[in-house]
Amino acid sequence: MSRFAILAFISVLAATPAAASDKFWHGLANVGEIGIPLAAGGISLYEHDNTGLIELAETGALTLGATEALKYSVNERRPNGGEHSFPSAHTSIAFAGAGYLHARYGWQVGLPFELFAATVGFARVHTRDHHWYDAVAGAAIGEGSAYLFTRRLSDHTRLTAYGDSGGGGLQFATRF
Repeated sequence: MSRFAILAFISVLAATPAAASDKFWHGLANVGEIGIPLAAGGISLYEHDNTGLIELAETGALTLGATEALKYSVNERRPNGGEHSFPSAHTSIAFAGAGYLHARYGWQVGLPFELFAATVGFARVHTRDHHWYDAVAGAAIGEGSAYLFTRRLSDHTRLTAYGDSGGGGLQFATRF
């Protein structure tokens, strides 16, 4: 899945004339901020992983709380002139979802989402909504929160994503 996701993402960027525009990057960051945690919740729901949903909620609560507390206590100016730059909320929320998936279901599931979350951080810096260190701090908050609250589902259980030009899917396997 990760190889397919990377190739698909690069193809979209290369084939889309709007890829260079700030509108594209703003949209991509917004999709990642909302989409990654929603995908994490969706995967946990699909797996009937109620414990995982609680861990995801705890991760999200800590991430949002820490991010907002820092935004209003530091009050860093944005490169585009706005306020409350540090840390990047888009990046912290995206990395919270990606970090949760990585910690809960393994790198095979988490890696594509981690790459997407990194792209969210890049987009926020590229559009001058944040400094590079805002995105790095957001990533650290999201990942740290995920690894603080999330436990591996089971060493005997695997969720694997796969895909090729003909389609894709998720495969769940467990040892008894």
